[in-house]
Amino acid sequence: MMDFIEPVLYIGISQSFFAGLLMATRRPFSRADRIMTAWVFLFCIEMIFALVNRTGLDMYSFPFIAFTYGPLLYFYVRHMIRPSLAFSPWNILHSIPFLVFFAVSVIFREEPVFDDLSGFFLRDRLIPLRIVYAVCFLLSVSVYSILSFLEIRRYQLRLQDEISYTSAKLTLNWLKILSSTFYTGYVVVFILGGIDIIGGLLPFDPYVLTFVLITFFSFAYSFYAIRQPEILEFQPAPEDNGGISADGTGKYARSGLRDELAKEYLDALIRYMDEEKPFLNGDLTITDLSRKTGIPRYHITEVLNEKYGRNFFSFVNEYRVREVINRISDPKFQHYTILAIAFDSGFNSKSTFNSFFKAYTGKTPSAYRQAISQTG
Repeated sequence: MMDFIEPVLYIGISQSFFAGLLMATRRPFSRADRIMTAWVFLFCIEMIFALVNRTGLDMYSFPFIAFTYGPLLYFYVRHMIRPSLAFSPWNILHSIPFLVFFAVSVIFREEPVFDDLSGFFLRDRLIPLRIVYAVCFLLSVSVYSILSFLEIRRYQLRLQDEISYTSAKLTLNWLKILSSTFYTGYVVVFILGGIDIIGGLLPFDPYVLTFVLITFFSFAYSFYAIRQPEILEFQPAPEDNGGISADGTGKYARSGLRDELAKEYLDALIRYMDEEKPFLNGDLTITDLSRKTGIPRYHITEVLNEKYGRNFFSFVNEYRVREVINRISDPKFQHYTILAIAFDSGFNSKSTFNSFFKAYTGKTPSAYRQAISQTG
């Protein structure tokens, strides 16, 4: 096992160190970038400690740095979504598990607490400590992964009330996918570890996989984080708490928008969309529409959600679908490809166009065009 794990550790140390350097030299260097840099360097430090431990010098009894992974992921997500978010002294509370297990690890550093999984259930006085460590770490990874996923999900839903187009740099899908994979990877390691502990059926120590995981994620997270531009933060309006119901009822109880005025706003929006066709602009945002119509942005969100049953993203893209349908039916557009018509109608993503078109018509774009040509 030593022959196998040491090359993994050397590769992981090199990879995470240079990934951290790349992140540290990024400009501008946002708070989210600082968090990611710290995370990647902690990957490096954990593998250095593991390598030193395996050469005979006992630095700790079990890895405690792993208790920073969940909180740092969560903080990175929060500060990426809200760049202006200030650090709160209460955030220190997230470091309590790390500090506790750091102290315990140092205290028991000369004890055989956690050399490998083969002795996990060894009946000695340290078995309760091993069990508590494993349960706490699994809870840490699970809780913070779920919190991170929910933060990204809420952000993506909010984003649909702000922009009318698909942007990989704004949706943070890469972060959601990597976070889910990160959690899944550790769950798999725990399952394999349980199988090995109980039955001893595996030809390798699943603990080694943790270093393979953090080597991969030090590369993946830093690669995408370096490419990720700073997100323009959408500031909620003070009048209506950002258009989000404070009581969870889905009603904009605090906005003060009367039904008569809401209907007037909705009629004005529809009239402007029909006459001026702003949806042909592929980068249309709710701020653009607010500026052109004179309707406050937060009232546009409220009117569309409450009176029209749509978010801004769906509202605009349904107009684009109708424009595509009109052009497909027009003989002068017969020499254009469907995708060219879609892009000219305001779409900037083939997948978004196909999904909206199928939802609106019940047919794929090509099937719809074929049906039109047959009836014509």
